[in-house]
Amino acid sequence: MPVIEISDLADPRLVDYAHLTDVALKKARSSEHGLYLAESLLVLERAIRAGHRPRSVLALGGSVDDALAATEGFDIPIFVGPGELLAELTGYILHRGLIASMHRPALPDPAELLRDAHRVVVLENVVDPTNVGAIFRSVAGIGADAVLVTPRCSDPFYRRAIRVSMGTVLQVPWTRVGDWPSTRELLTASGFHVAALALTDDAVSLREFAASAPEKVAVVLGTEGEGLTDAAIQAADTIVQIPMRHGIDSLNVAAASAVAMYALAL
Repeated sequence: MPVIEISDLADPRLVDYAHLTDVALKKARSSEHGLYLAESLLVLERAIRAGHRPRSVLALGGSVDDALAATEGFDIPIFVGPGELLAELTGYILHRGLIASMHRPALPDPAELLRDAHRVVVLENVVDPTNVGAIFRSVAGIGADAVLVTPRCSDPFYRRAIRVSMGTVLQVPWTRVGDWPSTRELLTASGFHVAALALTDDAVSLREFAASAPEKVAVVLGTEGEGLTDAAIQAADTIVQIPMRHGIDSLNVAAASAVAMYALAL
C-alpha cells in the first residue's frame, strides 16, 4: 500500500478528512452505505476486527508504521504529514496519531439482531453523541447483547460517539428501528419484556424489578432532559426508576444506562 506525503491540501483524495461533517460523510456517494472516521489506532484496529473496510488513513509521521501494520492486507493509501498541516486539513489536532476513513457497513436486520439476545438497550432520541458513545461503552463493558436506536437518535458512527465509546460502537451489535408500534411488535415477537426508565407515579424500583427480572429485557432510555416520549412509556410492560437520594430525581442518561445494565446483568 502506498505511503503518500501530503503536499497539497486540495488533493481530492483527501476530501474525506477536509472539514466534512458526520452527516456529509454518512451521505457520501463514494461508498455504498456512506463513510465514518475512526480516530486512533485502537479504534481503527477494533473497526477492522469487526469486519469494517478502511478506505484510507491519515497519519502523523510517527504513526505511519502503526497504520501500515493495522491495515495490512488492504490496498489503501496512507497519507502522512506534519501535525500543523493535518490540523489545517481536518480542523482539529490529531492527538491520537492517526484517523482513518472507513466504509460504513450495512445495518443488520433488527429481528436477526434480537434472535439470540437476552439484554438489549433501546435509545429513544438520545441526541448527544457523547452520551451515545458512553452508553455503548457501558453496554460493551457491563454487558448487553445489542442496542436499538430510534430514527431521531444521534448516529453511533459519529466521530465523537466512536471516540467516547473507545471504539466499542464498532463491536456492539446495533441497528435502527422505526416507530413505537412497530418496535413494540418486534420486541414482543422476540420475547422481550420492555422496561422503560422514567419518572412516573406507577414506576417500580430498579432493585425490585431486577430481583425477579424476566429472561429477556429491553431497557428503554430517553433523550436528555425530556426523557421518554408518551409513546415509549405506553409501549412499556414496566416503568422502572432508579432510587435516588438528596432530592435528586434522575441521573444523566449515560450514567442511568450503566446502573440499569449492572442491576440487570446476567
